[in-house]
Amino acid sequence: MRKKLFYILVILILAAFTCSLILIGCAQNKSSAASVVVQEDAEAVKDSSRLAASETTAAAAAGFAEEQPISQDQSQTGSNLPAVQPKIIKSAAASIEVAKGTFEESMVKVTKIAELIGGYVSNTESYSDADGNLTSGRIIIRVPGEKFNNAVDEIKKAGELKSISISGQDVTQEYVDLESRLKNYEAQEKILLDLMNKSTSVKDSVEVQRELSNVQGEVEVIKGRMNYLDNMVGFSTIDVAIAEPAVAAPIEGGGFVNAVKRGAEGAIKVLNGLAFFLVAVSPLLVLAGIILLIIWGSIRSRNKKRAARKAAEAVKLGEK
Repeated sequence: MRKKLFYILVILILAAFTCSLILIGCAQNKSSAASVVVQEDAEAVKDSSRLAASETTAAAAAGFAEEQPISQDQSQTGSNLPAVQPKIIKSAAASIEVAKGTFEESMVKVTKIAELIGGYVSNTESYSDADGNLTSGRIIIRVPGEKFNNAVDEIKKAGELKSISISGQDVTQEYVDLESRLKNYEAQEKILLDLMNKSTSVKDSVEVQRELSNVQGEVEVIKGRMNYLDNMVGFSTIDVAIAEPAVAAPIEGGGFVNAVKRGAEGAIKVLNGLAFFLVAVSPLLVLAGIILLIIWGSIRSRNKKRAARKAAEAVKLGEK
C-alpha cells in the first residue's frame, strides 16, 4: 500500500512538473511573438514617419521653388557688386642731354609740355659751369594721370634720352580700406551726435564730447590721406634731369716748357702749404718764444747775482 502511494505521488509530481514546463514554454512563445509584433510595428511607424518627412520636405522645397524662382542674374555670384576703380600712382624719372647753349631753352620746353596738357611745374634746380653759364639742372613736373604717357613721349623728344625709369604704385586696396573706415567712423559720429542731443547730465555730455572729438579726429586723418592719394593718382610726377655735353679737360703735352710749368706749380703748392703751416702754428711759436725769454731772463738774473756775490766775497778777503 505504501509503495502504491509512493508511486502515485511520484507520478503526480512528474505530471505537475511537465505541465509547468509546458506552461512556461507557451508563455515564452507568446512574449517572443509579442516582441516581434512590437518591433514590426515600430519599424512600420519609423518607415511611415520617414516617408511623411520626405514628402513634407519635397513639398516644402517645391513650394519654395514656386514662390522664389532662381533667375540667371541671381545665380551669378557678385554680379550686383559695384566695380572698384583702380588707383595707380604713376611716376617717371628721365635724363636727357641737350645741345650746348640750349639748356635754358630746354627747361622752358619741358615747362610748356606740362602746361599744355593741364599740368604744372613742381620744382626746378639749375647749375652753372666754371664760366657762370647755366648748363645743367632738373625740373619736376606734375601732369594729369591720363596724360602721363603723352607727357613722357614729348619729354623724350626734348633731347637725347640717356636714361628713363617708369614706376606705378597700386593704392586701390588702401583706398578701399580708408573708405570703409571712414563710413564706420561717420556712423559712430552720427550716433554720438544723437547721444549728445539726448544726454541729460553734464557728465554724460562730457564723456560723449570726448569720444566724439576722437572720432572726428580720425575722420579728418582719413580724409586727409584720401585727398593725398587722390592728388597723387590724379597728377603723376615726372622728374627730368637736363644737361649739356660735358667739356673735356685739355690734355697737357710733354716738353721742357711744360716740365718747368709743372715744376713751378709744384713749388708754389709747396710754398702755399708751408705758409699755411706757419700760420697755423704761429700761436704756438709765439707762446714758445715767450717761455724761452722768461727762462733766459731768470738764468741771466741768477748769473748776475752769483757774480755779485763772488765779487763781494773777494773784497772781504782782500780787506782781511
